[in-house]
Amino acid sequence: MPRITLVGYRGSGKSSVAARLATLLGCSWQDADDVLEREAGESIASLIAARGEGHFRDLESTLLGRLLAEERGVLATGGGVILREDNRAALRSQGRPVVWLTAPADVLKARLAADPATAARRPALSGTNPLDEVAAALVAREPLYREVADAVIDVSAEPPERIAARIAAWLGRSTPRGPGSLAPAGEAIP
Repeated sequence: MPRITLVGYRGSGKSSVAARLATLLGCSWQDADDVLEREAGESIASLIAARGEGHFRDLESTLLGRLLAEERGVLATGGGVILREDNRAALRSQGRPVVWLTAPADVLKARLAADPATAARRPALSGTNPLDEVAAALVAREPLYREVADAVIDVSAEPPERIAARIAAWLGRSTPRGPGSLAPAGEAIP
């Protein structure tokens, strides 16, 4: 089983899709945010409030390197993991294939608003309401997601089970390629 890494903005369903994809592929999966919170002994929101976003991003980068070295199944990353160049380089060299789960800002905002864990687990990084920063953050992050993505899938209209099935089918059709051999921005997964 090759590794597969899921990237995308918060609320794109990385964890839900990862769990279902791992079941389909018969492998393990990890949610990087869950691992980070478990190891830190506190939520990401409280970690950022107490020590700042820079400290959180340092922990996130260290954890990404470790998970990419250890995890051979499905890895759901944190939504902002692509903000650091070192993380993007690690994803390109060790995390492939990387699938970008994408959806329009209004869909992500609706999902975040409906999720009771949003306030506790997903702090606003701009100091405002997390829902108010979605559109601007997506614009800023889109080129970074595109830079690491081997494939892109719109997750706005289908449940996680269907998204996972589509990714598994894509994996079955794709041929193993070495680092650097896949075009940035990836192909759209049908």
